[in-house]
Amino acid sequence: MTDQAVDTSGPAGAAGTARAEQPSDATPPQFFGRERELKALQADIERAGLDTLAGRKAARARVLLIAGRPGSGRTALAAELARRLAEPGDYPDGVFRVPLTDPGGERVPVERTARDLLDLLAIAAPPGADEDELSEMVREAFAVRRALIVLDDAVDAEQVDPLLPDNPDCLVVATSTGPLTGIPGVRPCTIGGMDAGSAVQLLARTIGQVRITVDPRTAETLTEECAGQPAALTLVAGWLAARPGASVADVTKQLHDLPGDAEQPTGARPLARVFRLVHESLPQAAARILRLLALAPAGLADAHTASALAGCSVSAAQTTLDDFVRLGLLRTNGAVLPQYEVPGCLAPLLRALLEDRDRPAEIQLARARMLERTVRQLQSCRAVTDPEGSPARRKLAGLPRSLRFPNPEAAAEWLRIRRPALLASARIAVEDGELDTLARRLVAALVRALAVHRGTEDAAPDLYGLHGLVLDVAERRDLPREKAAALLNLADLDAGTGRTRAALTRYRAALDAGRAANDLYATGRAMESVGGAYAELGDFNRASDWYGRALAQRLTQGEPADEARLYGRLGAVHTYAGRYGEALRNWRAAAAGHRRLGDLPAQARALSEAARVQEYAGRPQESLHTCHEAVDLARRAGDVRLQAALQLRLADTLDRLGDPAAARLHRGAADRLLAEEGPAYEIRSASTET
Repeated sequence: MTDQAVDTSGPAGAAGTARAEQPSDATPPQFFGRERELKALQADIERAGLDTLAGRKAARARVLLIAGRPGSGRTALAAELARRLAEPGDYPDGVFRVPLTDPGGERVPVERTARDLLDLLAIAAPPGADEDELSEMVREAFAVRRALIVLDDAVDAEQVDPLLPDNPDCLVVATSTGPLTGIPGVRPCTIGGMDAGSAVQLLARTIGQVRITVDPRTAETLTEECAGQPAALTLVAGWLAARPGASVADVTKQLHDLPGDAEQPTGARPLARVFRLVHESLPQAAARILRLLALAPAGLADAHTASALAGCSVSAAQTTLDDFVRLGLLRTNGAVLPQYEVPGCLAPLLRALLEDRDRPAEIQLARARMLERTVRQLQSCRAVTDPEGSPARRKLAGLPRSLRFPNPEAAAEWLRIRRPALLASARIAVEDGELDTLARRLVAALVRALAVHRGTEDAAPDLYGLHGLVLDVAERRDLPREKAAALLNLADLDAGTGRTRAALTRYRAALDAGRAANDLYATGRAMESVGGAYAELGDFNRASDWYGRALAQRLTQGEPADEARLYGRLGAVHTYAGRYGEALRNWRAAAAGHRRLGDLPAQARALSEAARVQEYAGRPQESLHTCHEAVDLARRAGDVRLQAALQLRLADTLDRLGDPAAARLHRGAADRLLAEEGPAYEIRSASTET
């Protein structure tokens, strides 16, 4: 949640999302007032802490706290402080800013905040890592940097403390409504309304000095009606700027005559009254769009979001959003693909108005339209990467022009910019509980788009969370087939990051779900994966048992490619267990299966593994014969890399048999093969059966 800035002299960034900022030569935005607070905060950096007083070097980063109610300009003050501190180059590794409260008012989990910081640092975070692991990674990353971290809108100390770097060269600036009890040595800089001079200056910045000069006393009265709150002053200034014929006295009287909301805390009433004035003065259609923006995921919207929510054209929505920016109701990043943000201090007011003025059925319909539009955009985002003339591209051509992307690069950029809102859309859709069918389509479309544009490895952290959402829906709706698929996907990601036991638990749960759904693919896949997990844990007896179960199912289904692969997996675990007879039988069965499929390279690799087993079993001459057979197959397949690898294996075997001359011949043959292919090839192993 982000407060309205003290100054709105230009387009703001997507302040509701994490971002890293580097020093810039651009002219900084004009900032009004708060000089006393800025000096106090800067002085607080050098103040002796408890460690210094005790004669110890500070062990952690200093924390500066700016406390104030929403709308007081605490975020803008933190941004200005960060700009002034970073300007001389005191923090060469940059300024990193993350929000700690969602636009809906919910606290952001430490795990998500840590991931945001790691993303800004371009550090890959393991998918599925827990809060402790991620916060430790953040602390380690900042331990070798001199950086400034802005933690915006903290709910309590538990959100801040795990992220504090163990490095006194870093500085943390936090904003919150009140003190952060639990973090030692933090003295809050509490801010209220602006002084009258700065408040009037802020008004003049938007409406011009002339309208202030003709009635300066009334201008001061207006700032008092707004309690000096920057957010309220910004809205009043936008209202006046849109009405050149209105005087400062006109709006002051209207505000004074508005009844106060007894349910609002006293300090929140000025902003609520100004917001009500602005909302009531909007045309009915625009006011409805504004209220519906309370549904915008992560508080971020674009023209398509507003269009879908209101059921109007994209061009009309775009015009309305730009009008809201001029009124101070929204911020925009001013990019080629503009994104609009609802200021955090206005978000609860929008939600309250929406619940009061709009029927629940209409709200649910608007949310469904927005999610449906998002699904279609994601489908278009993925389809544009398919070849021309493909079914997906033909289907894409039937979409409205506004939903199509001109090329894959434009689609990837849209996905990058909208990623926080898209992930929030998926969470919102699943949490709603009444839009599960739409939620499942949305998550599936987002998974496909992320995988095709970012790759499954880079997108793994996001995919982990999305598969978790699918699991939530599947369990709530009792959908065993989808539950099995989600568990398998999550287990694969666990296994890929070394959490083998967690993966094993999920694979076995997927097996149960697959059996409940009578899904032969899921059960076979789960049994094979359970075997792989046991093999990774070194329990080769259990691994061979589960591979055998999976093989038995494949044999009954008549799936020769899967059968050949499973024979190879059985051969590998029997080899590791020292059961060479069983291993050799399975590798030969794998080779026979690949031969029937006409897959010569796979047959050659299986025979090379059989040769390895024969050597382990003390049958070197048979090993040489089998390896020669594998080399011949690789030559017939035209697989130069495999052929060279097998030549090297032959050379190693001949060395062990005491024939170095023959070994040199085979190594020379391997070198010639690699030279013909060029330097890109590097031989590591002849085996791909793992």
